[in-house]
Amino acid sequence: MDVALLLALGLLAQSLGPSLGVPGRRRLSTLYPWHRAVVSGRVRRAWVIPPISVSENHKRLPYPLVQIKSDKQPLGSVIYSIQGPGVDEEPQGVFSIDKFTGKVFLNAMLDREKTDRFRLRAFALDLGGATLEEPTDLEIVVVDQNDNRPVFRQEAFMGRVLEGAVPGTYVTRAEATDADDPETDNAALRYSILEQGSPQLFSIDEHTGDIRTVQVGLDREVVAVYNLTLQVADMSGDGLTATASAIITLEDVNDNAPGFTQEQFFMEVTEAVSGVDVGRLEVQDRDLPGSPNWAARFTILEGDPNGQFTIRTDPQTNEGVLSVVKPLDYESCEQYDLRVAVQNEAPLQAAAPRAERGQARVSVRVQDVNEAPVFQENPLRTSLPEGVLPGTPVATFSAQDPDTEQLQRLSYSKDYDPEDWLQVDRATGRVQTQRVLSPASPFLKDGWYRAIILACDDASPPRTATGTLSVEILEVNDHAPELSLRSGSVCSEPGQGSGLLLGATDEDLPPHGAPFHFQLSPRVPELTQNWSLSQINVSHAQLRLRHQVREGLHRLSLLLRDSGQPPQQREQPLNVTVCRCGKDGACLPGATARRAGGAGISLGALVIVLASVILLLLLALPVALVARSRQQSGDKGFLHGLQDDLRDNILNYDEQGGGEEDQDAYDINQLRHPTELAALCRPPVRRDAPFSRGCPQAARVLPSSPANIADFINDGLEVADSDPSVPPYDTALIYDYEGDGSVAGTLSSILSSLGDEDQDYSCLWDWGPRFARLADLYGPP
Repeated sequence: MDVALLLALGLLAQSLGPSLGVPGRRRLSTLYPWHRAVVSGRVRRAWVIPPISVSENHKRLPYPLVQIKSDKQPLGSVIYSIQGPGVDEEPQGVFSIDKFTGKVFLNAMLDREKTDRFRLRAFALDLGGATLEEPTDLEIVVVDQNDNRPVFRQEAFMGRVLEGAVPGTYVTRAEATDADDPETDNAALRYSILEQGSPQLFSIDEHTGDIRTVQVGLDREVVAVYNLTLQVADMSGDGLTATASAIITLEDVNDNAPGFTQEQFFMEVTEAVSGVDVGRLEVQDRDLPGSPNWAARFTILEGDPNGQFTIRTDPQTNEGVLSVVKPLDYESCEQYDLRVAVQNEAPLQAAAPRAERGQARVSVRVQDVNEAPVFQENPLRTSLPEGVLPGTPVATFSAQDPDTEQLQRLSYSKDYDPEDWLQVDRATGRVQTQRVLSPASPFLKDGWYRAIILACDDASPPRTATGTLSVEILEVNDHAPELSLRSGSVCSEPGQGSGLLLGATDEDLPPHGAPFHFQLSPRVPELTQNWSLSQINVSHAQLRLRHQVREGLHRLSLLLRDSGQPPQQREQPLNVTVCRCGKDGACLPGATARRAGGAGISLGALVIVLASVILLLLLALPVALVARSRQQSGDKGFLHGLQDDLRDNILNYDEQGGGEEDQDAYDINQLRHPTELAALCRPPVRRDAPFSRGCPQAARVLPSSPANIADFINDGLEVADSDPSVPPYDTALIYDYEGDGSVAGTLSSILSSLGDEDQDYSCLWDWGPRFARLADLYGPP
């Protein structure tokens, strides 16, 4: 027998030993992976070692797998080693080798689901470490065991199917997995239904897990949801098992027709109203609520020829709501008998039975109420010419009462008449004007005037109708056109310039305005000899010279006529200045000046005006001088007897310093009203004052609040010190004992009292004009 065949048989026996669980001590097979045999005069290559099989979960450890040998050295002269995953790579320590004998051992339990095979490298060295053989591969295959239970992909599988589905209809699929080797029976799965109730309506394919219907009878109205218990087992159904559930929901189909709960309904509604609900029509339907198979749709088959009723569906209750869409009239019909039908939004299944009450009768009785009057024509439109006199008839805006069985009287009144232009007859509704309407009224919109008229009956409670009266104010040709420009200029040479463009306007509205007709006045026929008018458009004309005329102002008369019926015309003056023009057709500067002089006031008139003004001034000057002299003499006579007394009273105070120049009485108005004294400009009375400063400084602004009075007084003192027209007050005046017999009293009394009510300042009026301001402030009125 060939050596290769013997080696193969030995490996097969070695691999089957652990997997079959051969009891007792087994004989370890020996491999010569580097052996070469000579066959028929040729050298064979090194053998390809078949995989070494070992079962997973092997518990007798260490377990010898195989022994390798080299035939180049005797036993004990070769050192063996292996490398690779499970030896010196992760997971380490799973395999080992006796370096002297070449035996390979399994040192740990294997799990095929983690690693299904190991590929190692075997080495043979001599005792000196030299390589005896080339490295060779050693493959170890892990044999699978049924150590994993199948698992469903989900705990509950959801499925939906229409009710009434035929047998064999697909519902859903159950799926499971097994971690064992799919090439063995350890992962061969089989599906089954453990429980589904009675009757057996569903089946499952044991290989694919597809769930299907097996017989008729699925009715959602009987059972809406089915719960199935599923099982999966490996080893083709004889191994490990797992369970899950399948929830199958029946989808609704329209296999139940809706029906009314009663054959006839009775309702009531008042007349003359719309958009109100009359009543509800109750129906029943066994299909799924909220679905189109359950939603009802109502139709009025007969009894409503004018479309005064409608039926809508309440989405919550599925009831029909009968409502009025057009007002009912009791006088026309007292009761309506309707025949209505109901059906679903979704079409009914062909095999579904028809409802017993698919139609019903609805009787609606109309209740009589007091209705509002009705205007026959609303709004009522009419027209009047503008400017009609008071008492002019406008229209008769009458109404009718629809309550023919109730005798009622109507009355009319105004509700809106912003210009108070109209008058309404209370009994007949006849409308007429009561004053003239202004064409400029803000309530005229595009030539229309709007008023609101009310018609009210005498029932209890009364009802009112509102009518709109629109009056068109017709335009009347009562205004003549006017020139837009009353003056202008033309060149003295007929061929120069473009002439004078004339325009016209008219207060009347079309068709009583443009086109306008321009004409030189027929009353002055000589105008046509030198002037010509040519129409340009409906509102403008051009004035030109026929012959050369003198330069200056020319006064023309034009006749303007509009296109109204009857037409209105008016003669209007036109001032035309004839001037010398340049090449561009414009008046030269000199000619412009002459034109302005001619159009303005003449030189003679200007001289007369100037002479009159001068004469009036000469006449008024003597009168003013006489009055001034009398006023000065009167003031001197009045103050002559008071000046010495005033100065004597002031000299009674114990003054400290100041000199003779301080004897002039202090004028407090210098501080209070500098604006009144700024124009006096008295001559300087101080010897140290420069001649260039003969007038006081400009007036100062009075303080805006009492808090600024101190600063205001200090500034006034500084101004007075630098004023050359008054004595020097640059030293403080310290007043001590005031003496007896002073007519003015003590100044301290002004501040010593708590109020002004106990002070008497009437004496200030006796001190002269210098104390007049104090008298105004503190004296009695």
